[in-house]
Amino acid sequence: SLFQNYCEEEFAKGSSPVRIIEEFFKQREGFDSIQLQNDLLFRFVQYTERQVVLFDALEDAAFSKVNDMAGKGTLKQLEMQVAQNKSEHALGEKLKSFAVQPVLTAHPTQFYPEEVLGIIRDLSKALQHNDTVLVNTYLQQLGKTPFFKQEKPSPYDEAVRLVWFLENVFYDACANIMVSLKRSFSDIVNVYNPVVRMGFWPGGDRDGNPFVNSDATWKVALALRGGILKCYYLQLRRLRRRLTFKGVEELLVALESKLYENVFIPDRQTSISKEELLDTMYQVRKIVVERHDGLFLHLVDNLIFKIHIFGLYFAVLDIRQDSSIHKKLFAELERLSLVPSGYGEM
Repeated sequence: SLFQNYCEEEFAKGSSPVRIIEEFFKQREGFDSIQLQNDLLFRFVQYTERQVVLFDALEDAAFSKVNDMAGKGTLKQLEMQVAQNKSEHALGEKLKSFAVQPVLTAHPTQFYPEEVLGIIRDLSKALQHNDTVLVNTYLQQLGKTPFFKQEKPSPYDEAVRLVWFLENVFYDACANIMVSLKRSFSDIVNVYNPVVRMGFWPGGDRDGNPFVNSDATWKVALALRGGILKCYYLQLRRLRRRLTFKGVEELLVALESKLYENVFIPDRQTSISKEELLDTMYQVRKIVVERHDGLFLHLVDNLIFKIHIFGLYFAVLDIRQDSSIHKKLFAELERLSLVPSGYGEM
């Protein structure tokens, strides 16, 4: 605060930034060396960065308090509007061909390492519960945690960081949207056409990143597959704690075991398909409805929605190629007379 006040006062007098900083250190004992001055300035920057993170966490924690969760543009408002106008049929027709596809892209200067993202998430939860002891602890942890890596991230590194958002944000959010729509409009929401689908750029943007090649694309595709299988596995484990009923547990144990092998034992990966996952979950659903009074049915439906939305790929990997590569390809095809002469000029 002393530095901030001094900057504001001197800047108002017309002093240059360089002169302001030089004079600031001249007036304080113990900062004779450039090393100490730079160290203090660097810590000011660190402090400011972490203040930004704190503000982000506060904004997340207070989102439902500062925003009208039933206002314009929300699912609640849509529900009321459809009911008032008696336009369920029109909504049903729209949902047959409607989908939103958020596409996750990456720029190395735009996002935090996975460790920082985890702290922000925990910090938001602590703020929601007004747990000042935990908030203080997490802020101290944040002060000791590097915000940036020394080396430039590879396309795979960028992808892994974005997969964190898929696992920790979109995995639940996309399903919650579908569950909310299904609850309000059970007859017109079709799970085979999810309203939200995810798109993904890292690992496929060969027109914008010279380090992206077929190997990088394959590694990213495997990371996406591994990420969604891990999410299914963890949710299935939680589901088993509730569905302890006869006829159900055996199905879930077998599926959990297969997912475990695919996620955690690379050399023992077995074939697994979206259809197999859905078939097992629909068997579970049938037993829960017919023999166990529909207890915890909403938990089963939640996982079914997620399998329909994310399949075994999590997000559609957009692959774009630089036009110069296409030109070389068609020049070679023309040389071999596989396309008409003069194709490039056309």
